[in-house]
Amino acid sequence: MFAQVVAPFFGRREPRVRARWYLLGLLSGLERKNGWSLAEFAGDITPDGMQRLLNHARWDADQVRDALRWQVAERLGSADAVLAVDDTGFEKKGRRSAGVQRQYTGTAGKITNCQIGVFCSYVNPDKQRVLIDRELYLPESWFADPGRLVDAGVDERTRFATKPELAWRMIERAADDPLLVFGWVTGDEAYGDNTVLRRRCTGRGINFVFAVSCDHPLVLGGTRTRADAAFAGLGETAWQRHSCGNGAKGRRWYDWAWISLGEHEWMLARRSISDPTDLAFYRCRANRPVGLPELVRVAGSRWSVEECFQASKNEVGLDHYQVRKHTAWYRHVTLAMVAHAHLVFLAAAPPPGRSGTDDGEADDLATQGAVPAGTFTLPAV
Repeated sequence: MFAQVVAPFFGRREPRVRARWYLLGLLSGLERKNGWSLAEFAGDITPDGMQRLLNHARWDADQVRDALRWQVAERLGSADAVLAVDDTGFEKKGRRSAGVQRQYTGTAGKITNCQIGVFCSYVNPDKQRVLIDRELYLPESWFADPGRLVDAGVDERTRFATKPELAWRMIERAADDPLLVFGWVTGDEAYGDNTVLRRRCTGRGINFVFAVSCDHPLVLGGTRTRADAAFAGLGETAWQRHSCGNGAKGRRWYDWAWISLGEHEWMLARRSISDPTDLAFYRCRANRPVGLPELVRVAGSRWSVEECFQASKNEVGLDHYQVRKHTAWYRHVTLAMVAHAHLVFLAAAPPPGRSGTDDGEADDLATQGAVPAGTFTLPAV
């Protein structure tokens, strides 16, 4: 996987080999996967080499991201797959790290000093899920201080973008990729309540099931109303019990109802079985007729990105970085995504066998310049 996703985008041997050790460190059993620990894992005396890999070495993290997406398309691709967009927080001290400020993050459940990353995950019907794209959110206040942007290494061409706008960039990249297939897009209220994002999906013919707020405006029979009011008048026979997938305690069962808003467009409501006052609402659109179970499946897929956050933070150190620069954030996060995808691929199927046509070139590319045998023992990974 290293030879296919990472190595081709390094022109020089030294940073290419260091990137390989960086990934091996992320996949190791290290408790903390920061510059010092990864350097020690690779046999370095100081973290300078690892910091150079993230800050100054010549390689493009976007090219690695694209190659990762192609691997996901080949190994996990399905026409019924769902793209799930969401953001997560990275708590930080100080004010110099790119995009950091006091802001709300659901990760901590409060307003705190943090960075916010917006991510896109890919989940196929077999419930394999992996992160395929990322964007760092830069708050609008940062653009009032050009010197701060320069100090954090933000490209001068960068302009303020909301989280839904960042999400759209990732959705559009996935839609433009001729190798990647998917059937739906989903996200929580922060994205579903954004009219522009929904219109853009509609314009590209992208099916979606977005969560929306209880006061989401609707027009039914020529009358304006709210989502919660529209479903309050439904009789009990309108509700059907369906599972939206497996959770930590087994299958997640809810009562569901839907209201047509026009051709291939619906409002969907989810009601808790134990507490009928606990409801959630979704705005849905498709370019073909679909049944209620299909919308329920897509709505339940939204949690895949949360599971990716948890797994990638716990297993491959997505949030263990100690960098300040804009480029360095993208590089660490991209390599962590590659490491997490490797684990997902191993769980999905055994590694593919050698085709017999590369004459060992892939292995040579992945290992050239590695630390000589006997220098130190590589821990089990």
